[in-house]
Amino acid sequence: MTANKIPTEQWAAVVEKTGGPVVYKKIPVREPGPDEVLINVKYSGVCHTDLHAMMGDWPLAAKLPLVGGHEGAGVVVARGELVKDVEIGDHAGIKWLNGSCLNCSFCNVADEPLCGKALLSGYTVDGSFQQFAIAKAAHIARIPKECDLEAISPILCAGITVYKGLKESGAKPGQSVAIVGAGGGLGSLACQYAKAMGLNIIAIDAGDEKRDMCLKLGADVFVDFTTSKDLVADVKAASADGLGPHAALLVAVSEKPFQQATQYVRSRGVVVCIGLPVNAKFSASVFDTVIRMISIKGSYVGNRADTAEAIEFYRRGLIHAPFKTVGLSQLQDVYELMKQGKIAGRYVVDTSK
Repeated sequence: MTANKIPTEQWAAVVEKTGGPVVYKKIPVREPGPDEVLINVKYSGVCHTDLHAMMGDWPLAAKLPLVGGHEGAGVVVARGELVKDVEIGDHAGIKWLNGSCLNCSFCNVADEPLCGKALLSGYTVDGSFQQFAIAKAAHIARIPKECDLEAISPILCAGITVYKGLKESGAKPGQSVAIVGAGGGLGSLACQYAKAMGLNIIAIDAGDEKRDMCLKLGADVFVDFTTSKDLVADVKAASADGLGPHAALLVAVSEKPFQQATQYVRSRGVVVCIGLPVNAKFSASVFDTVIRMISIKGSYVGNRADTAEAIEFYRRGLIHAPFKTVGLSQLQDVYELMKQGKIAGRYVVDTSK
């Protein structure tokens, strides 16, 4: 696509007011700034964060009007004059971290997601629920051309995020990890990354559909929290030696699982918090945490190196994101299913429809 063929208008899903709904409408196509690229987004995964952005229920203000989305996979069609290492025609992804200052104490040690000037796709800047999206060239995901853009889109947030969380857990090959919310968009990918990393997986979620999917994706055991009479005991029993998993990866969207995790991880276990339930609190027994040497930590999105590593797992055929594709015009329907907890895996929107 040459510059003179880039349209001046495009279809987008726009949040015009807090609480939504999203409005499918035409908006202008922006030109990239000096250090930016313009990506013709072909597909974009839909993340639970996108719903939070529309509902305005996080203690972080989103811009309005807002084009959400941060799992956009497409083709670079324009670049700013300072961009030298991205070519027109390259395949690229729009991630949650749209840009950072690259020069603060966090950016200088590869913790750029913690940058105080971070730009967040689909939250503080417009994201990938549009046909043409802007991103800082330094932070785009570099997608190998042999990778399918539709299938890789969920990797750009869900995949990178859970891969980072598993790294933060410190779990080693042969050890066990409990994945809480294993049947959702993040959890379904966490199961696969954990398997590829040599970990034994205790999947925690609800329902036969999610059970079957988790086991198919590599989980060793499935614990249904809706039928379990004693979840803590059941998770401990599911570990090979009955002492509990070495780590717990929490991608759940409700508070209760966070309160349970420190009770079933083994001594010296690590609890990694990733999910962000609205207004949730984390509590744990100080006595138990100290004498069993439990570690509790948060894990945010991955940095640029984590991104490249997570994509490489996918390129090698080790990760297959379970997804369903609908048109961008149907995004509000996806949000309704998300509110009801009826999504197994991930939804992807096709920006051409």
